[in-house]
Amino acid sequence: MLRSHRLRSGPILFMGGLLLATSGCGGNSKVNAQAGMPPPMVQVAVVERRDVSLTSEWIATMDGYINAEIQPHVSGYLIRQNYREGSLVRKGEVLFEIDPRPFQAVLDQVKGQLAQSQAQVVQAQAQLVKASQDVARDTPLAEARAIAQSQLDNDLQAKAGAEAAVAAARAAVTAAQASVEQAELNLSFTKIVSLVDGVAGIAKAQMGDLVNTTSVLTSVSQVDPIKVYFPMSEQEYLRAQKIGTNASSIQSTPLKGIALTLVLADGSIYPHSGEVLWTDRQVDPSTGTIRVAAAFPNPGNILRPGEYGRVRAVTDARHDALLVPQAAVSELQGVNQVAVVGPDNKVKIQNVQIGSQVSGDWIVNQGLAMGDRVVVGGLQYAREGATVTPVPFGANKGAQ
Repeated sequence: MLRSHRLRSGPILFMGGLLLATSGCGGNSKVNAQAGMPPPMVQVAVVERRDVSLTSEWIATMDGYINAEIQPHVSGYLIRQNYREGSLVRKGEVLFEIDPRPFQAVLDQVKGQLAQSQAQVVQAQAQLVKASQDVARDTPLAEARAIAQSQLDNDLQAKAGAEAAVAAARAAVTAAQASVEQAELNLSFTKIVSLVDGVAGIAKAQMGDLVNTTSVLTSVSQVDPIKVYFPMSEQEYLRAQKIGTNASSIQSTPLKGIALTLVLADGSIYPHSGEVLWTDRQVDPSTGTIRVAAAFPNPGNILRPGEYGRVRAVTDARHDALLVPQAAVSELQGVNQVAVVGPDNKVKIQNVQIGSQVSGDWIVNQGLAMGDRVVVGGLQYAREGATVTPVPFGANKGAQ
């Protein structure tokens, strides 16, 4: 009797262990089902289709719209600096002065030579008048043989000489007038003026320095508008041409009409938009980029040459692109995946090919269709084949 009892208890213990093992391998969903619990909630977003614009960003450097080097046109000693370094100067404003006394002396000298040449013209004209009178008087006398023909010939020769003297005197006056104008110009060059409206730099010469026509005294940069340079890849350049308003015109500037945004070094967005001025004639073969110059308004001269920033612009447009939130896409061994909730609320892990980023979404090139529901919140419950309770994304903040 005792032996038969032991034999019956062995199968009972074995089957009890099998039931426990079977219930432990059933997964969370089976446990929930046996316990009467509903499937876990997950937040889902519906794959949507819409037109999007893609932006690109480039490192940019700023420079003056015009950078004018201020150099003297004459040699001399500096006697005065009339501007404050770093200040705004106007076109024609006197920045430096060179000692004018040597140039004033030369001007006085050539003015005297001009007066002398003018006097010689008057004298030559008087001699011409006398010679003309002699010819007029002696011509009828020579015809009547009252005087020798040789005397009339001398009168004619004297008249021709007087005419030549008048012409030479007038030429001397013209030369003297040119000398006076040059001397006046050199005297005016002793006042060195700004060539443009802009910000004047630090002076490179001091009072008393002897300067010449090769000396650079300072620089003035026009900074409103300010010029911004940035490199654009060949692929971005080709795509961006389709966005520009004048892309169809051969004579127009490439990329003209594209609105540019400037991000400053501190991360702030510059409040004024810019536009493309020109693009370089060729792509740099060593970098594969083409240089682009843009202009941004700069009221108040806040931006200065030499600053760095980033330029943003729309370089591509996608029609009917499929978009999913970035939180829905996970990467496993280099493969991008999403968890798709089917009509039966069961999860399917789907491989996808993603494209560019648009705000907080990814463009999906392959693997999804419009209207698919993808898991955004509660990804820990999104197992292949698991049954879940989907709620719209943002409706239940408790599903993580």
